[in-house]
Amino acid sequence: MSAGDLVEEVRRERLLPAPRVLKLIRQAAGVSQARVARELGVGRVSVARYELGQRKPRGELLARYIALLEALQAEVRL
Repeated sequence: MSAGDLVEEVRRERLLPAPRVLKLIRQAAGVSQARVARELGVGRVSVARYELGQRKPRGELLARYIALLEALQAEVRL
């Protein structure tokens, strides 16, 4: 990983909301953990772990998750 990649990863991590907010955004949009998981290409348990603060997505998955959350949040106006 280059220094630029590391900096970008740190920037993305700062954009990821707190675990409880991840769940609030998803629920406000009326979307299941299973649906979010399918969109991200991960298992439902992974999404549950993100929402519990047990795990954090990394790399490209993190970028896709943030983009999905931003799109959902824009639709529900949280």
